[in-house]
Amino acid sequence: MTKSKSIRVKRIADSAWTHIVLLVVAFLFFFPCVWLVISSFSSTGSIYDYVGFFPKGYSFSTWADLFTEKTPSNNYPVWLGNTFYVAILSSIFSTVLVILTAYTMSRFRFKSRKTMMKMTLLFGIFPNFMNMTALFVIMTQLHLFNNLNGLIVLYSCSAPIGYLTQKGFFDTIPNSIYDAARIDGANNLQVFVKMTLPLSKAMIVYTALTSFTFPWSDFILPQMLLGGNKDNYTVAIGLNEMTDDMFSLFAAGSVFIAVPIVLLYFSLAGFLVNGVAAGAVKE
Repeated sequence: MTKSKSIRVKRIADSAWTHIVLLVVAFLFFFPCVWLVISSFSSTGSIYDYVGFFPKGYSFSTWADLFTEKTPSNNYPVWLGNTFYVAILSSIFSTVLVILTAYTMSRFRFKSRKTMMKMTLLFGIFPNFMNMTALFVIMTQLHLFNNLNGLIVLYSCSAPIGYLTQKGFFDTIPNSIYDAARIDGANNLQVFVKMTLPLSKAMIVYTALTSFTFPWSDFILPQMLLGGNKDNYTVAIGLNEMTDDMFSLFAAGSVFIAVPIVLLYFSLAGFLVNGVAAGAVKE
């Protein structure tokens, strides 16, 4: 009995300690988000009028001003439209290029295939900021500087380098399916469109979602390419240009820009998990 009670006490203590640690970690991650939401309702707008962590007064006017008050430092509806434009088109083009690249690398055998795969892994090691000067010069020569389409080109062209997860998924599709299709007279295009794509819905959604989130929240490339005209700003750059006395607008804009991503993740969570799991295992 004594030994049984001792084991029970140890289990309770272990469970209590685990829950305490998890609650502390959850608080550390959750508190900044709650604080940002609270800050978006500040009546003064300035971060210097706070009492400790919290504003002196609260008002809903910040959210109305975010979408209705157009100033040199706030043109949020236009910035939001630009961000949607870049993210949606980048997601479409990136998804097509990544899926095609992954399928080619998975199903076709050609000279230098393994060399190309090794080079892809090697290029992925280097941080993105190393090629900023080259990208700036290239975009300038192509007359895509200060142009939203230039961002779409950069995001789309750089996406196929991350094809390995999708390739891992295509590797799991049994060859017998492709052999049966070819026996029935299907060519490579028909096999891809009629056999592979219907089996790859989870991976396609996963690719589209991940290709959407990066342009949606990226700051470095837009800051480099969209320097002069504020009408071409994305939300990330526009919020960064706000001054300290506009902190409540900054907080409201930061909260609102997160809403579409959260909704997408919740609505497509099943596809996201299935896509990651399918792409991580090779049979």
